[in-house]
Amino acid sequence: MELVCPAGNVEKLSYAYNYGADTAYIGLKKFSLRVKADNFYEDEYNKVIELKKRFPGKRLFCALNIAFHNQDLKAFEQNLDYFKQYPIDAFILQDLGMVETLQRHFPNAHLHLSTQASCMNKDAVKMYSKIGFKRVVLGREVSLNEIREIKDANPNIELECFAHGAMCIAYSGRCLLSAYMTGRSAQSGFCSHACRWDYDIGLKGEGFSIQGGKPLTQEQAKILAQSGNLLLQEHKRPGEFFPAFEGENFTAILSSKDLCMIDHLQDLKNAGVDACKIEGRMKSIYYVAMVTRAYRKALDALEGRITQEEASPFIASLNEVPHRECTTGFYYSRANADETTVGASDSPYSLAGTIEKKITGSDLEKVFANARAMEQSRIDELNAMDPRMQKAIQNDLAQHPQKDIKYAKKIEGYNLYNYNSLNKTDKGTELELISPDVLSTKLLGSDYIFINPKNGAILDWVNPDHDCAIYTKLEIAEGTLVRTKDFGYVEGKIRDTGR
Repeated sequence: MELVCPAGNVEKLSYAYNYGADTAYIGLKKFSLRVKADNFYEDEYNKVIELKKRFPGKRLFCALNIAFHNQDLKAFEQNLDYFKQYPIDAFILQDLGMVETLQRHFPNAHLHLSTQASCMNKDAVKMYSKIGFKRVVLGREVSLNEIREIKDANPNIELECFAHGAMCIAYSGRCLLSAYMTGRSAQSGFCSHACRWDYDIGLKGEGFSIQGGKPLTQEQAKILAQSGNLLLQEHKRPGEFFPAFEGENFTAILSSKDLCMIDHLQDLKNAGVDACKIEGRMKSIYYVAMVTRAYRKALDALEGRITQEEASPFIASLNEVPHRECTTGFYYSRANADETTVGASDSPYSLAGTIEKKITGSDLEKVFANARAMEQSRIDELNAMDPRMQKAIQNDLAQHPQKDIKYAKKIEGYNLYNYNSLNKTDKGTELELISPDVLSTKLLGSDYIFINPKNGAILDWVNPDHDCAIYTKLEIAEGTLVRTKDFGYVEGKIRDTGR
């Protein structure tokens, strides 16, 4: 099966490819349902072209999956020349009004039907095939048995299914809750994730709480749930009430569990799935890389390229990624999809940064030459001072050693790498290195030095605003993730880390 992974920006695209995606899907400007993802702008097509050269054989899909209004059609036509500069292999769309436009202007790109179209039966798949679609991303409500029936009836069309990631109460994404509460339409890419917020439940006309009294019997609870008298109130919107009603055959409301099918890929393959998809264009680099790597190893084991024993620790590392409780969705039983959860995604780790290119040759020598020059300049400056001033400065540095700037010296056997800091990290913090084929490598605080690559100064801490390099005896591949333990994490307890 093909592994299709998310990429919210160029950097995430690089990590998706590097960590094992066969294909990555992106959004362009305002025509994607993930407007809050960085998406792709300006001259970034040049970087995308270079990435595809760097990773030959990898494919690029473009999500144009909004519901187009007339003004959106016009805007798309006005941006055609720009879109044509991207090396797009396929477009993912739900709006049939875009079919002829894309076929006319992008004759070499395939058309893939978005899950937003909620295609869930064999006749619908046949119809989409007739009008030019090469692949259908099935609605999330289909079962494995239904997928098998669809594939048997349509052997020549590719089927893609979501295997991992967040789900919402409208499983194929056709949700009106966000627009209703905040005016931000999910169908235009502005979902506010209102289903994840915190709510109280109460009764009409009796205050906003259900107090006192004996516990309800099952029959009483059913009558109450179907009475139309239950209301929800979101914590930050006092006085705004939303009706809650339970019918005979539908799910509990609001926050769904995350989908995870990594232990059931053989079943997806047996059902006729050609490509499994990971959700998450708004997720972090860490999420994209770790989830992609886990599914890559699982698929490699499924295809016999590695053993299950080799794949197992990478699969287990999914628990180290921010996630909610997991479910298998509708694939086996609707009851699995009906289960809801609470709380935000959580993880025992924080992403500290990424390893960039190794600094070698004259560039390396320049770092240490600058360090020697800066150190000598400080010595000369101090020697030129009045002895009383020298003593005052020396006393101050003795009392406040953090003020005493140290400069790096070349160490035999050490390597220097540009370091992209993504979170504040103090020197001496134990780091863990994550790469596509290495589960994790510990880097003790005594085994590395943070250095300013411009002047060779040793840094006590780094953050995203610092020029930084990391100096260590380890050989580290470009694109390695650097993470630290999150000591606020408690196993089994999902913190409310925000919306």
